[in-house]
Amino acid sequence: MWIFGRKQRSTDSAQVRLFYSSDIHGSERCWLKFLNAAQFYNAQAIIMGGDLTGKMLVPLVEEPQGYRATFLGQETLARDDAELAALEKNIRFNGFYPYRCAPSEYRRLEEEPAYLDQVFRRVMIDAVRRWVALAEERLAGSGIACFVMAGNDDEPALDEVLRNSTFVRNPDGCMLEWGQYQIIGESWVPPTPWHSPREMSEEELERKIRTVADRLTHDRPAIFVLHSPPYRSTLDDAPQVRDDLTVVTEGGQVVMTPVGSIAVRRVIEAFQPVLALHGHIHESRGAVRIGRTLCINPGSAYGEGVLHGALITLEGDRIRAHQLVSG
Repeated sequence: MWIFGRKQRSTDSAQVRLFYSSDIHGSERCWLKFLNAAQFYNAQAIIMGGDLTGKMLVPLVEEPQGYRATFLGQETLARDDAELAALEKNIRFNGFYPYRCAPSEYRRLEEEPAYLDQVFRRVMIDAVRRWVALAEERLAGSGIACFVMAGNDDEPALDEVLRNSTFVRNPDGCMLEWGQYQIIGESWVPPTPWHSPREMSEEELERKIRTVADRLTHDRPAIFVLHSPPYRSTLDDAPQVRDDLTVVTEGGQVVMTPVGSIAVRRVIEAFQPVLALHGHIHESRGAVRIGRTLCINPGSAYGEGVLHGALITLEGDRIRAHQLVSG
């Protein structure tokens, strides 16, 4: 098994900087910050490591006086176009999807789960298309590379949106090149209590990642973007939950337990990429080495409108600097 970037020193020793973030779950505020991060941090690439999409639709029901919505426990009436635009912006910034509808359609959304699911998926995909268009509009021609990958909470339909972009590049399940670096990605994770759209057994996950990693060349450094953090790495500690999904506490404190991927850890130990970028577990923000590989989970605070990220400076097959950042 090759150890990437150690068999032959690269002749291209110029330093490059990348910004990495993950798990923004539909927060448009965080997405806009992500797009601005390259210029703000003087980075040559930005990478989003999964879980782009939100989890809730907020109906805006049309009335004679305007549009009425219940959002964050508060009922709001938007009486004109300006108020409606402001309300929709606030909903998007918080990671939800506004949806204008008539009272009759609102009743249908309440009464027909299949129809609600259909509308939600359509609105979600439209939102991601708009995000991708924003990335193209703001960054195309800038020389900044933009890599975006789905995560376990993202529906498979998201892949087509990313694939159709002429600017955004999706490393999921394949190998991409960025300068001298080889980048591979994996959006799937081991089984969780939440039964999310992209889950598979550890055995399947390891085979899936290795199938791509085996195609990498040994004389160039590699970067792995693996949504799940490695098992027992301190990047994978999450609240322990019971079968009914209630959180386990002891002495008034939440009990934390490692929930990362054994497959991901094995692949990192075997291939030793220069850098491994993770997400999935919002609570376990940090950086740790597994062998020579620097593994990073930036964590997530999307619900507060804060973008957690990591700034990494690379030179050939070495990490020259790394810093966890927030803004």
